[in-house]
Amino acid sequence: MKKALNAFALMLITSFAFAQQKPMPLYTNGVPNSKPTPATYQEKINDTYWINKVSAPTLTAFLPDKKIANGTAVIICPGGGYTGLASAHEGFQVAQEFAKIGVAAFVLKYRLPSDSIMVDKTIGPLQDAQRAVQIVRESAANWGIKPDRIGIMGFSAGGHLAATEGTHFNSVLIDNPKGTSVRPDFMMLIYPVISFGPMTHQGSKDNLIGKTPTQEMVDLYSNEKQVTPNTPPTFLIHAEDDTVVPVQNSLMMYEALLANKVKTEMHLYPAGGHGFGMKNPTTKASWFDSLKTWMDANGWLSK
Repeated sequence: MKKALNAFALMLITSFAFAQQKPMPLYTNGVPNSKPTPATYQEKINDTYWINKVSAPTLTAFLPDKKIANGTAVIICPGGGYTGLASAHEGFQVAQEFAKIGVAAFVLKYRLPSDSIMVDKTIGPLQDAQRAVQIVRESAANWGIKPDRIGIMGFSAGGHLAATEGTHFNSVLIDNPKGTSVRPDFMMLIYPVISFGPMTHQGSKDNLIGKTPTQEMVDLYSNEKQVTPNTPPTFLIHAEDDTVVPVQNSLMMYEALLANKVKTEMHLYPAGGHGFGMKNPTTKASWFDSLKTWMDANGWLSK
């Protein structure tokens, strides 16, 4: 049964192949903040498209048919506790749904924090997220994208990365000769890790900033503490019974956004747990339908 389900998942990945482009490397002149990759550190992908040990980050585009394209783009950061990437149900499947509604989607295969391949593992994933926004914004015309309609989405630890990108954009950690803004125009955070305080997901925290971080580092990556009035409009989804990433993560982010008068919308489900991807199995409600309504209300689905 498991093999059948995995085969079905992979079939879904390729069922809308018309929209999927060849993965493009994030960096063409060397990966920043990197060390020589040890022979033992080789990228692995299993039969559910879980990816780990990423040393060569990429961006894969899912482009909508030109007849329905509306000029909006979304960069998707799969989750995985900063130890792997759940690239099927929190990446490719989501990108396909965006392409269906005219939105160009880009699945980010970002480096996972590792002392083996990075000089400073705490900034590696954020560099890749910033670079993804930079690439899409600088090449927007080539893809029919409006450079002021580029959002970022993240699931679980990918939600932490997306929220970090959406709150730390003034600190640019990559080469940026054109001075391109790396601020996303909107954020979509799905059962996200937000805080590195008491309500954190301990594995994500340990993997990114270590097991004995300074309080300054904990506060820096507790993104509810980094919200300002310039934080992008945000959409949040969480299940109240999530025992992996407590719902308080989304609640704290929502309160911080409200306090800074940032436009935000949050949907909480009584049940659903963690990691449900596109469909919460406990309800007939579709969070993606709610997301579409939110995007439309903000003008991001209009041509």
